[in-house]
Amino acid sequence: NVCVLSCRFCDFAVGKNHPRGYTMSIDEMLAVCREGLREVHITSSLHPDLPYEFFLDLVRQIHAKFPKIQIKAYTAVEIDYLARLAGVSLTETLERLKAAGLGSLPGGGAEIFNAAVRARICSNKISGERWLEVHRAAHRLGVPTNATLLFGHMETPEDIVDHLDRLRRLQDETGGLRAFVALPFHPEGSRLPV
Repeated sequence: NVCVLSCRFCDFAVGKNHPRGYTMSIDEMLAVCREGLREVHITSSLHPDLPYEFFLDLVRQIHAKFPKIQIKAYTAVEIDYLARLAGVSLTETLERLKAAGLGSLPGGGAEIFNAAVRARICSNKISGERWLEVHRAAHRLGVPTNATLLFGHMETPEDIVDHLDRLRRLQDETGGLRAFVALPFHPEGSRLPV
């Protein structure tokens, strides 16, 4: 949960030296996997100290130990961060993860695509356009993804319609979205006005 971002709606991420901060090792993550699982869903934070290879190794080791488990890992925000961390393209990052055993991407990080609202709730996070770009790149490589919408904060009905329209257009273009998840905003612990 140690993250370089500080999104105003988030009560999960903390700074590097925060007492609630934790970072699981690959061995700790492997310990929660077991035979019979059909899917492992991995999302985290943008960790300031973990190298690019850590994220590839995690996928690679889960896939090696449990080859039948579907690995759904890393939000578009994390994919963008990993690409920048390694100094490679989105496509190359996704190709490397897919070769390591990545099966799909979760939909987190979409929040709401409206730039003005996004600036108020998660100003340091990638833009809605970049989120769509990451998912488009994944779909081109045959990596399906989910999509989300965070609602009940500062968005308007028009923002929701715009968000859904952009997702619909992405789906019309690529056919790569598997699921849509509407996530209600929970204000407890956030820094957003209620």
